[in-house]
Amino acid sequence: MTATVKTENGISIVTMDDGKANAISLTMLEAVNACLDEAEKDGEVLVLTGRPDRFSAGFDLKFMASASGEDVRRMVVGGGKLAMRLFTSKMPVVIASTGHSIAMGAFLLLGGDTRIGTRGAYKIGANETINNMTLPGFGVELPRARLNPLYLTEAIVQARLYSPDEAVPVGWLDRVVEAGELMDAAMEVATGLKAIANRSYHRNKMLIRQPTIDAIMPTLEVSTL
Repeated sequence: MTATVKTENGISIVTMDDGKANAISLTMLEAVNACLDEAEKDGEVLVLTGRPDRFSAGFDLKFMASASGEDVRRMVVGGGKLAMRLFTSKMPVVIASTGHSIAMGAFLLLGGDTRIGTRGAYKIGANETINNMTLPGFGVELPRARLNPLYLTEAIVQARLYSPDEAVPVGWLDRVVEAGELMDAAMEVATGLKAIANRSYHRNKMLIRQPTIDAIMPTLEVSTL
């Protein structure tokens, strides 16, 4: 099992856990989307989290090295669709980042409404330039919408990876707590958001994010790295 969901008191917790680095593979995408389907039926607020020390290390690079071009395209498009599913969700989305959040893992952070990270020796950011990869449209527009503009060149073009505390002013995270406090903090935020999880929450979120959505959606089906 690579992802599970549990809903209590209107809060759905989706946990990614492949027992390793939580790489975004076709299998992980299918599992997370199935969990989100269930969360959308049963919950009012979503909390997305990972396994200890690993939120997500990004796309499965071993798979990318041996897969067909079409399968790689399917994975990249699937990653973009997942990030946009979070970004446009009718539910308030809280992300509890349990550790490393790199490349596609970092872009998933940008899909959340409130992002809380675990303090520790973790790396957060987009390292595509280091890997000689050109970013897909969602990998440009989500950072443009959510990151501090002063850091865009450093964070995206120069591919700097940040500690969780450093990631807050950049915009990858909203706040950082000690590891033992992460889920309590995420549930506290989720409980507060539950009180305003109404149609206007979603409408106002979409109004704010519509320019980014309009920029990404026409490019999403052809996304490659």
